[in-house]
Amino acid sequence: SLSPLLPLLFLLLFYFYPLASIIALSLAPQGQLDLGALGRLVGSTRYLEILWFTTWQAGLSTLLTVLAGLPGAYAFARYAFPGKSLLTALMTVPFVLPTVVVAVAFTALLGPRGWLNQALMAAFALQRPPLNLQGTLAAILLAHVFYNAVLVVRMVGTHWANLDPALPEAARVLGASRWQAFRQVTLPLLMPALGSAALLTFIFCFTSFGVVLILGGGRYATLEVEIFYRTVYLPNLPLAAALALVQILFTFLLMTVYTRLQARAAAPQTLRPRQVTARRPRSAGDWATLTACLLPLTALLLAPPAALVERSLTLGGAAGLAHYRALFTNPRGSVFYTPPIDAVRNSLLFALATVALSLLLGLIVATAIAGQQRRPSFLARLLDPLFMLPLGTSAVTLGLGYIVALDEPPLNLRTSPLLVVLAHTLVALPFVVRAVLPALRAVPAHLRQAAAVLGASPWQVWREVDLPIIARAVAVGAVFAFTISMGEFGATALIARPTLPTMPVAIYRLLGQPGATNYGQALAMSALLMGVCTLGFLAIERFRVGGVGEF
Repeated sequence: SLSPLLPLLFLLLFYFYPLASIIALSLAPQGQLDLGALGRLVGSTRYLEILWFTTWQAGLSTLLTVLAGLPGAYAFARYAFPGKSLLTALMTVPFVLPTVVVAVAFTALLGPRGWLNQALMAAFALQRPPLNLQGTLAAILLAHVFYNAVLVVRMVGTHWANLDPALPEAARVLGASRWQAFRQVTLPLLMPALGSAALLTFIFCFTSFGVVLILGGGRYATLEVEIFYRTVYLPNLPLAAALALVQILFTFLLMTVYTRLQARAAAPQTLRPRQVTARRPRSAGDWATLTACLLPLTALLLAPPAALVERSLTLGGAAGLAHYRALFTNPRGSVFYTPPIDAVRNSLLFALATVALSLLLGLIVATAIAGQQRRPSFLARLLDPLFMLPLGTSAVTLGLGYIVALDEPPLNLRTSPLLVVLAHTLVALPFVVRAVLPALRAVPAHLRQAAAVLGASPWQVWREVDLPIIARAVAVGAVFAFTISMGEFGATALIARPTLPTMPVAIYRLLGQPGATNYGQALAMSALLMGVCTLGFLAIERFRVGGVGEF
């Protein structure tokens, strides 16, 4: 099997070393132990309020997400209806959208010039927008529900679909009401999956960046946003590092709890195939239940993207593709001006480089894990969780680590475009591994043995036997890496060179500039990025074989 030495070296240099540098800067900014930065966090009510806001908004967002997602989980678990597969794919698209695009989409829907306000003003002949959700907590919470509801629908719905319906039916026969059967029988069986989905949602909301940065309007700040401010706008790297250290500790604690809940969710239960448990709606009551479960959630998930596309085509009375054509222009004729379309080129180049590097490293890791698991050892148990660690680390914290650690020899990469590729690869690598690993595990051992008996070397066995079988899974991993790189914003906002912005960074810059033209260009670029991510996800669903893959 391939040696995991190269990926381990990559993880050591570009994950553990930057995190260690953050810890060192927060505890010893001048090379000697100095807890002053941490003391300022504890002694300042401002930072305690930021930590408190980060925590309670994540908790409230999680509660609302669970309440919004549970009816959809029930509908997908218990009913087989026309268009179910297509609706599943469409409802999953919001989760793969970049946070900056989600924020722009909600601005297009709920902002003063948004779709909803324009419709209400036209319907009731109003002179001013009746809704003012720009820079409010409500907009942030709605965006978090939009972004994470599919976690509840898919994680809980998949588990619910495999539960034996005879159990709650037996409770009904014994006299329990429908609510009592759900509360006392179904809900306890769903709790491990529901807990996992809720905790994962909490982690994503706890580390929320683009949504709070744009929709918060400067009034609200999570730890993630404050780290960004203290790195870019109000530079204080020791304080930013102390904030990042607090976030690292919280996030790793949450990920530890999450992995334990995942283990509980895998505990043996009475399960049935979903083809048996799901039934077609027949009566008017069935269709009414299905509509009541799916219509509100579908409206929430489809309205913001639709508003984004509509506003990009009509803002300011511009006809059709005017804002899209403006992406190619230099209105001031300045030699120093970078047309927004250059950000599209930069994103494509970074994404292609990320795909190449993450596939190389991911295939080595997946092959090593699969090979070690055929011969169980300590390394087999270590590799798998080790390469999942970047999933539990915020992108902004990672970007700060790169600024602190990679600005002096022998790794002086601070001004190199390669830094963006390395950060994107670190974020994409776990997805590539989880896409490829199940396919590698499914390769029949006798095929490898037959090739070896015929004289094939280990490299030839991998190239001639394994690779053709896992090719579709590799394609899924490649699309994951490409889509993640195109949409990554947190780390890129800190480390990208001003002359080499990516699409999310360019969108954020355009939103910060006055004028309808800049806002229209931000909408147009957001729509393009949303289209790329949507096509990427649909390609993942197309290439995936029999649901193989863990994301």
